[in-house]
Amino acid sequence: MSRAPCHDTPRLVADIGGTNARFALETAPGRLEHVATLACADYPRFGDAIRGYLGRTGAQVAHAAIAIANPVGSDRVRMTNHDWEFSVSATRDALGLDTLLLVNDFAALARAVPELAPDQLQAVGGGQAQAGAMIGVVGAGTGLGVAGVSLVDGRWHTLQSEGGHVAFSPSDAREMAVLKFCWRHYDHVSAERLVSGPGIPLIHAALADWRHASAPSLDTATIVSRALSNTDPLCRETLDCFCAMLGTVAANVAVTLCAQGGIYIGGGVVPRLGDFFARSPFRQRFEHKGRFSAYNAKIPTLVITAPFPALGGAAALLDEHLARQPATAPA
Repeated sequence: MSRAPCHDTPRLVADIGGTNARFALETAPGRLEHVATLACADYPRFGDAIRGYLGRTGAQVAHAAIAIANPVGSDRVRMTNHDWEFSVSATRDALGLDTLLLVNDFAALARAVPELAPDQLQAVGGGQAQAGAMIGVVGAGTGLGVAGVSLVDGRWHTLQSEGGHVAFSPSDAREMAVLKFCWRHYDHVSAERLVSGPGIPLIHAALADWRHASAPSLDTATIVSRALSNTDPLCRETLDCFCAMLGTVAANVAVTLCAQGGIYIGGGVVPRLGDFFARSPFRQRFEHKGRFSAYNAKIPTLVITAPFPALGGAAALLDEHLARQPATAPA
């Protein structure tokens, strides 16, 4: 196997979500600098965002890895939660890059997990990870991401998934009422429809309807703020319900992947909840798995508190990709 090219020039890495695009330059192995967050809505095209970031830094790059909240594998990309649509090869050529590697954003996050330090994680509940076992990753942001990572022959391999789009599964009467409310508006209700940042206002509206309460339409930030300050009972119930639903998703991922290496929780929502999440119904729901309750109780659940973990994962995947390329003969 060839070795990856050395860092003669910086490498561009990015984490593209439905709302924000985060960029950095990897100037040496594992060293990320010039981290910046750009609003996707400020750029009409994907390539414009890359040019905007590189214009700020003045850097010349040859290799780039983009973690994107979207299925990857074909040259044509149309984002699920944003209006960007582009050709990977055409964008690479237009930017003058030798390499433009696209990876799923949660595959990049999963690849970052083995490199995280203990102070970049917050344990929620008990459990003990089995060394070398499969690891599951879930996270709520603009969408709902799911992925896995496993150790095979001494190397970490990521498992890409679109598991956030499975059908939503209610676990009690309250969640059944939320689902029935959603059925009035949607033919199919995915887990992502509710267990995501945009899903929080939908849960709020559904609970108000179920409780026959008069409640104004609120955005996600307002609901979360009122819930954390404990100034609005319906907002607090909304966030409790969200955390319980995420517990069901995480439990399903745990048994689907046999993720005895742990379930790691990322995304833009949960890391901002702090102690509220630790006290929420999340872990209780995670362990409420019928005949597999004891199985899940042994699996640790940890919140990723590192600020930009997917950027490090994208850098690792780019290094591995370049190492697999045939060596170029010297001129």
